[in-house]
Amino acid sequence: MREGHRGTGPGAITPDGCAVELYARLPPGPEPEIVAAAVPTGARILELGSGVGRMTHPLLERGFSVTAVDESAEMLEHVRGARTICGPIERLDLGERFDVVLLASFLVHAGDVEVRRGLLRTCARHVADGGCVLIQREGADYHTNLPRERVDPSGFTVRIVSADPVGDGVNSVRAEYEFPDAVWTQTFLARPLTEEQFEGALAEAELRVDRYLTDDGTWARAVPMPPP
Repeated sequence: MREGHRGTGPGAITPDGCAVELYARLPPGPEPEIVAAAVPTGARILELGSGVGRMTHPLLERGFSVTAVDESAEMLEHVRGARTICGPIERLDLGERFDVVLLASFLVHAGDVEVRRGLLRTCARHVADGGCVLIQREGADYHTNLPRERVDPSGFTVRIVSADPVGDGVNSVRAEYEFPDAVWTQTFLARPLTEEQFEGALAEAELRVDRYLTDDGTWARAVPMPPP
């Protein structure tokens, strides 16, 4: 288990506190459509942090080629139809480049700055010339106005219960997922980033924002910086 991360509930729990059975139940949401609208038809996608394939499978159905990477073998057992690679994302070096590198699930908000730097270097290392990196960010109020909850149309409730400061700009976030037959919790470390801080983190990896894909700024399309 990664320091500061833990999870409870039925089934296997990954090193960052995610419950495999929980994520196998979650719907894909609007993310696959956001990705599909921002990249070329049939693009080769490197999906970093694929989990059980919640986005992988809809992207495959849309005709994309996906290489799915996750540090949890239990998560990857659920992925069908994609090439899978198990290992830490921040150390990944496939010696290949892709049309699209996808970094979703708020991974860019890793509490450990060195982990975040490693994640973004992995993105930069694997994006092809003329390609792009799609990054999902937390919303502006993700760590505030708590607790809050949302009832999903499919019948479960997700709550962000608390976000408590633990020092150095990092919060310990606790989330709960309540289904009719089971409850899961996840506690993880997250670092809020302003737009300026986010773009500064990208610049460290020689990436820059090309445009924001959603009105709330939670999805960004980044491209490699031109050589000096």
